[in-house]
Amino acid sequence: MIEQTVEIATQHGTMATFIAHPERDGAHPAVLFFMDAPAIREELRDMARRIASAGYYVMLPNLYYRSGVMELADLPPLEEAEARKRMFELMGSLSIPLVMCDGDALLDFADRDPAASNGKAATLGYCMSGQYAICFAARYPDRIGAAASIYGVQLVTDKTDSPHLAAQKAKGELYFACAEHDSYAPLEMVEALDQTVKSKNLNAEVELYPGAHHGFAFPQRAVYDKAAAERHWERLFALWRRRLG
Repeated sequence: MIEQTVEIATQHGTMATFIAHPERDGAHPAVLFFMDAPAIREELRDMARRIASAGYYVMLPNLYYRSGVMELADLPPLEEAEARKRMFELMGSLSIPLVMCDGDALLDFADRDPAASNGKAATLGYCMSGQYAICFAARYPDRIGAAASIYGVQLVTDKTDSPHLAAQKAKGELYFACAEHDSYAPLEMVEALDQTVKSKNLNAEVELYPGAHHGFAFPQRAVYDKAAAERHWERLFALWRRRLG
């Protein structure tokens, strides 16, 4: 396995991005892996390595670079309430247009790296970034062959760039993994999303994970659910085999 952290130029600065891919048998399909709200950490890098070991060129960008933050663990410790407030402020500093620009830079970098295939790519987002994975698939309908949102938030809003509207512009296959117990992505939103997918006959699946809680895929979380986590990995790898070749 080859891994490195590179600084990728964007419209707003430079974005540290962890990249992992197999040493042999390239070029490999690109997977843009958008982080969740707690930021870059070894837990996410390990997940990127798992994806890469299956034959993919994985890019895990630090979306908080505009705020000068790489890992929250590196910041001065705060009481839990203050730490959560800081995290939500960082999350609120992002927007769909900003992350779309970041994605542009990622794709441009991948297209110039011989280790990455210039064919179909995939996007993957957890929590706050599920929306970004779906919207980027709409931004590049002929390039993004698969997009997955794992307990994504704000998937159905009244904004013109709402992910449930963007999904209708995507050509790739979409997958939404939703936790049964999720105050950030309540069942009413999941039902509205599922209704859109079915009424518009989209190439998409909304799957509810019974008994699972928001964050179930992260091994370091108290809500980690091994069975649900392994199911989501099975769904992702099957999706990429179908859509990325």
